[in-house]
This record gives sequence, structure tokens and C-alpha cells, in this order.
Amino acid sequence: MTRAWALAATLLAACGPRPDRPPEDVDPGPVPAVLAEGERTYQARCQTCHGPHGIGTTQGPPLVHRYYVPSHHADEAFRRAIRSGVVPHHWHFGPMPPVVGLDDRAVSDVIAYIRWLQQQRGIE
Repeated sequence: MTRAWALAATLLAACGPRPDRPPEDVDPGPVPAVLAEGERTYQARCQTCHGPHGIGTTQGPPLVHRYYVPSHHADEAFRRAIRSGVVPHHWHFGPMPPVVGLDDRAVSDVIAYIRWLQQQRGIE
């Protein structure tokens, strides 16, 4: 049991400190035309919980955070979260329900938009 707790503590420490508030909203600039549909879908379906430009709210975590760097949460992790919902493991928010009614293209567009927002913040 001690070994399991040590492993859990090490894994949590590797993720870094948890912010106590969302990062400041910074306008990322003009969204490339190829990402416009992803931005529209994000604003309609994700922004209520994840905030403008992915900064998070009191209802959901910021997506422009190093926890979501592609090497830690690959696109497939976002895809599964959107499709099936997700139990939180980095944050103290409730579980995310599935986002219904999005086809594969819309999900991919949202993920591309989120990745672009992250790049604008230096999260790559």
C-alpha cells in the first residue's frame, strides 16, 4: 500500500501545482479561417464550462493549461472526453458529461481550435 501511495504522489507532483483561479483571459488574436468552424462549435458547446478562449470557469477547467499539453493529453483524450464524458483527475470540478450531437468532423474541429488556443499561450 505504501508503494501505491508513493506512486500516486509522484504522479500528481509531476503534473505541477493546481491553480486556484483561471488564467487571465488573453485575446489570442484572429482565428485562422480553417479553424472558424471549430471556434463556433466551441463557443456554442464548450465555452459555458471551459470559458472564453479556454481559460476555464467555476464550472470547468482551463484547457489552455499545461495539464493538456499534447504529450500529456493527446487529441484522443479530448475526443473521448467529448464523446463519453470524463471523471476529473486533475481538478476539483464534477464529472464532464458527454457532449451529444457533434459528428466526428465537429469534434476534430473543436480539438484543432483548442490546440491553436494552447499554441497561442505557448502550450505545445
